[in-house]
Amino acid sequence: MSEKPRVTRTGMGVMVRNPEGEILMGLRNTDAKMADSDLHGEGTWTMPGGKFEFGEGLLEGAKRELLEETGLILKSAKIISITNEVSDSAHFITLGFLATEYKGEPKVMEPDEILRWEWFALDNLPKNIYIPTKKLIENYVAKRLTGDL
Repeated sequence: MSEKPRVTRTGMGVMVRNPEGEILMGLRNTDAKMADSDLHGEGTWTMPGGKFEFGEGLLEGAKRELLEETGLILKSAKIISITNEVSDSAHFITLGFLATEYKGEPKVMEPDEILRWEWFALDNLPKNIYIPTKKLIENYVAKRLTGDL
């Protein structure tokens, strides 16, 4: 039996900031199957995001994931972060978007995966943050595109 080929995938995280400057993060289910994370993010806080689908445009993917996970409609965004995450089971290049304009209020749209959405001040973040989300926040605060070079 041949081993499945290992490939690098591309994912995205969307930093949504409210008028108070807080960022939106969701608490992932502690059950690994329910949390649905190739990078094993169960039980961590994460920004909305996911994997790009084949043939999908960058903004199109960010809009789709934000709507699927939170019900928010993304009007415009810009890329603010590029990170590289490697684990024993997966390798992702993650694009971080800043939602510069969006509409709606966040709702739990995938209750098996994300238990709740909460707003956090950048200086009062939860301790257990999903690695791609943590790197995106670090890049944003440091005003750099990536820390992986």
